[in-house]
Amino acid sequence: MKKNIVFITFLIGILLFTSCSDKNKREVILPSISGKAGEIAVIATKGQWETEPGTTIRSILATDCPYLPQREPLYTLFNVPQNAFTKIFQVHRNILFINIKDGNDKAKITVQKNIWAEPQTVVTITAPDSESASVLIENNKDTILNVFKQAERNRLIINSKTFEEYPLRKSVTATIGGSPYFPKGYSMKKNTLNFIWISNETSYINQGIFIYTYPYTSPEQLTLKEITKKRDEVLKDNVPCMIDNSYMITNPLITPDLKWIKYNGREFAEVRGLWEAQNDFMGGPFVSQSFLSKDKKDIIVIEGFVYAPRFAKRSYLRQVESIIYSFEWKDKFAK
Repeated sequence: MKKNIVFITFLIGILLFTSCSDKNKREVILPSISGKAGEIAVIATKGQWETEPGTTIRSILATDCPYLPQREPLYTLFNVPQNAFTKIFQVHRNILFINIKDGNDKAKITVQKNIWAEPQTVVTITAPDSESASVLIENNKDTILNVFKQAERNRLIINSKTFEEYPLRKSVTATIGGSPYFPKGYSMKKNTLNFIWISNETSYINQGIFIYTYPYTSPEQLTLKEITKKRDEVLKDNVPCMIDNSYMITNPLITPDLKWIKYNGREFAEVRGLWEAQNDFMGGPFVSQSFLSKDKKDIIVIEGFVYAPRFAKRSYLRQVESIIYSFEWKDKFAK
């Protein structure tokens, strides 16, 4: 009997130890990520970085960011040699790891989250040689771009939800039945029956969100021509600029781009372009989403724009873009 009691006690001890060990593993707290928004650390040898596959990587990730008034790369890349990849770089927000060696039987891409820090994204390119790595990167460039784009966007959306100006979401929801999440710093600038202007303004930077609606009568209204035409009509009436008879318009010399996007249960026409001030010297980038209301009776437009004449604009535009991408219908709001 005593032997049985000892044996049972021993088993309980093992189970408790295992349970505590598993619990400790689950409760490991990763450090916060380092690095600036839009940065990617590329872990590769100097030879790989300066020739292939580094050349292919730069042609994809460091190409010009579209629809900005000045040239800026999509991402800011910097090379870290593999023998220098220590803790200081392991906690970077975005990592692209080049793993090339003879023993790798085939080329593949792996995407991992939160390996050394949180919220972190790590993309690993595994290949037996530089040529196959470059081909793999080129053939999967859209996937690689989307992984880092979504990672950057998710971080901004999480920030908006964590540090939210809730009264703004409440006001927008009352008008259109849903809303983006607006982070601290944004405030209501204009609120009428069919037009809302929410803004984050400092001495040198203006980040704004427009939300407006109009009746839906035909699919033709969701073409680039008609979206742009309506945009100019609405902004002329609602967005005056610095001097008399000056207002925001779509830059007439650079044709905007339209893409249909499916995201988070919505389908919308996304338009990217440049805005300028009629009769004034102001301008900057914008991105908008046009989609149907729940009852299909109206077109809802949510637009983010940036005015930052003294600064690079890529990060500011991504911030307002993340706000409009955070849109949710009222019934999807977290309880």
